[in-house]
Amino acid sequence: MGRVFDNNNTKYAVIGSGSWATALIKILLDTQSEVGWFVREQDMIDSIMENNRNPKYLQAAELDASRLYMNTDINKIVEYADVLVFCIPSTYFISEMIRLSVSLENKFIVTAIKGLIPERNISITEYFNRIHQIPYDNIGVIAGPVHAEEVAMERLSYLCVTCKKERTALNLAEAFNCSYMRTSIGTDIYGLEYAVVLKNIYAIATGVSRALGYGDNFQAVLVSCAYQEMRLFLNRTYPEKSRNTAQSAFLGDLLVTCYSQFSRNRSFGNMVGQGYSIKAAQLEMNMVAEGYYATACIHEINRKYNLHMPIAEAMYKILYEFRSPAIVFKALCQHLK
Repeated sequence: MGRVFDNNNTKYAVIGSGSWATALIKILLDTQSEVGWFVREQDMIDSIMENNRNPKYLQAAELDASRLYMNTDINKIVEYADVLVFCIPSTYFISEMIRLSVSLENKFIVTAIKGLIPERNISITEYFNRIHQIPYDNIGVIAGPVHAEEVAMERLSYLCVTCKKERTALNLAEAFNCSYMRTSIGTDIYGLEYAVVLKNIYAIATGVSRALGYGDNFQAVLVSCAYQEMRLFLNRTYPEKSRNTAQSAFLGDLLVTCYSQFSRNRSFGNMVGQGYSIKAAQLEMNMVAEGYYATACIHEINRKYNLHMPIAEAMYKILYEFRSPAIVFKALCQHLK
C-alpha cells in the first residue's frame, strides 16, 4: 500500500535555491502553513527574509518569508521535514549530498531534478535507491510542461506527480495543487524521469537549429523526430505497458522546452549555434543547462543499447567532440523525415 500523507501535519522542504526550486517554494507556500528550504548562502537567506523574494533567481515570485524555515545546513532541513523535494542541478548534486550526515530513514524523497548524475550515468531516484537504500515506495518524481517564470506569474500550469503507488501519488499531489497549478498522477517513475532528461537534449538541438537559420518547418520535423527518439529510448530501455508518451508530462514538456522563450536549454543551444564556446555560453547564461550534461550521460547509456538516436548523437558530436554545428546538422537532415 502506498504511503498516506496527512497534509495538515506533514512537513515539506525544498533542497535547492535556483529558479525551479523557488517556484516550488512558491507553490508549497500556497498549500502549506510552513515550508523548509535549504539555501546554501546566508546572504541569500537574509535577503529573502528582508524582501520576500529570492535575490538571484525568479525575483518576480513573491514569497512569505515569515512562513519559511531556511537554513544553510542541509542536515537541519532534512531533520525538519517529512517530505524532501530535491531541486539541485544534477551536476552539483553529489557535492551537496556529501554534506549529508543525518539519516534519510522514514523520509519521503521527491525529485524535481531535470538531469542525470554526471559520470555515474544514473538518475536521482536510482541514486537514492542504490546509495541510501530508499525503497521506491518512498520516492516520487514531479515534472511537466512547467517553466518557473510562469509559476511566478501564476499562469495556469500542469504538473505530473509520479510515485510507484497510485494512492501515494494522489496524496502527494495535493501539496502541489493550487489555483494556478493543476496536478495529474502517474506510476511510471522511470519513464517520467528519463523523459525530462531527454527533452533537454532536444531543446538544445532546437536552439542550435534556430541559430543556424533553419525555419519553423524544419523545427516541426526536428521536434517530431525527437519525440519518436525519446519514445524509442524509453520503451527499449525500460518497457512499461501503461506508458503513454502522448500525455502532457511527456510530449507537452518536450514541446514547451523546445519552443518556449523561457527554455534555458534552447537558449544554450542558440548560443552554441551562433558560435559561442561551451564555457562562454554557460557563463553568459549564469544558469545550468541540464541538457549539456545529459547529452554525455545518454550517449554512454546508449552504448549498451545501440539505439538509433541521430538527434541525441548529433548533439554529442557538437557539444563533446566539438564538431561544426552547421556540418553536423547538414548530415542530421538526412536522418529526419
